[in-house]
Order: sequence, then C-alpha cells, then structure tokens
Amino acid sequence: MINLEILLESIGSFEERINYKFKNKKNIILALTHSSYANENRNERLSSNERLEFLGDAVLNIIISETIYNNYPNLSEGQLTKVRANIVCEQSLVKCSNNIEVGKFLLLGKGEDISGGRTRTSILSDAFEAVIGAVYLDGGMKNAKAFVYSQMEHLIKDSVSGIIFLDYKTQFQEIVQKDGEKKIAYEIVEENGPDHDKEFVAQVKVAERIIGKGKGKSKKEAEQAAAKAALEMLSTK
Repeated sequence: MINLEILLESIGSFEERINYKFKNKKNIILALTHSSYANENRNERLSSNERLEFLGDAVLNIIISETIYNNYPNLSEGQLTKVRANIVCEQSLVKCSNNIEVGKFLLLGKGEDISGGRTRTSILSDAFEAVIGAVYLDGGMKNAKAFVYSQMEHLIKDSVSGIIFLDYKTQFQEIVQKDGEKKIAYEIVEENGPDHDKEFVAQVKVAERIIGKGKGKSKKEAEQAAAKAALEMLSTK
C-alpha cells in the first residue's frame, strides 16, 4: 500500500531535481511506476510506465529531430540520422537518468528492487523516456522541450562533434560492406555474474570469421564493444 504522504514528499524532491512542478501528480507517479510494482500491487489498480515510455520516446525523437534539423543545416539526412541515434541511444538515456537520480525515486516491486532494478540500464532508460512523456502530458511540448534541453543539450553538441558514444556497429557494417554484401553476425558467447549485475561477452563474425570481441553490461553494449574492437583491428591493417 502506498503511503501517500511519503510518496508526495518524494515526488516533490524529484520535481525540484528536474525543475518542473507537475499540475497533475498522477502523471509523474505513473512515469516512475515500474511494471513489477504495478503487478505486485494490483489491488491499487496502478498502471505501469510502459505506455508513457512509448509516448516519451516519440516526443524525444521529434524534439531531437527538430533541434538538429534547425540548428545544423549543413548535416545531410544520413548524418542527421546518426546524430539522433547517438543522442537517443540507451547509454545516453541512462546517463541522463542517473543525472537526475531517477533510480532513487522509482516504484519497484520487491523482487526487482532486491535484484538491482534501480541501477538496471533498461529500466533507467525507459523511465527517463516515461518522465519526458509525463512532462509532455502535463505541460505540453514547450515544457517537454525545456526539460529535454536541460538534460540533453550537451549530448546534442557532443554528438555533432563526434565526442560521445558512436554507433560502432553501423560504422563497421559500412566499412565491411562498402565493396559488396558480406554477412555480418553478432553472437553472445558468455554471460557472467548474478542476474542484477550481468556481464555479456559478444563476438562479431564476417563470413564465419571472428573479427572482434567485446564486453558490456547489456547484450547491445557487448555487441557495440565487439564492433569497436573489430574497427580497431581493421585500422591496424
């Protein structure tokens, strides 16, 4: 059972952290409610943040697309797509989520909480997008833009400058397939550690030949690390 007084106090602290005060507190409570909590507390008839994350993802993409389109007129369509992908990738969203300590305020089921859900990358990135959706529903596009800019303006500039995380898989594919189609395959070859702190090892093959290996806290991160290693190997040839 939710202690309403404690919950509202927590919401107030979060509002101060993101510099936005919700007119309807239900919007931000929904954004911070993980499916594990909703499932464990069905008698409270709570929904999870999954639908709101879906909306926030769409809002974030239009904000970032419009921003880089208007501010960087010299970028081609392909370059705009890459810049946007760098900004809205899981790694960037997790950084933003950690900056405002989303994990601290999440409503999680007991099992999810015990197993490290407050630091799980997928939960944090989804919750950050749900917060964007909540701000959009509560205050419209103007406030959603202000929130996104406050959290991601530096990521936009760094992405255009090529400083932050790059999509190594795309770069590797472009190099390998520039002279024709070659089959590229990624495989997860190891999983180490407990469920709440997994480490994955991935390898990338070209025509059945292993080109690179890499580690990461998620399968996607491990695949990107493998692609990065493959790129580094190619650059030494």
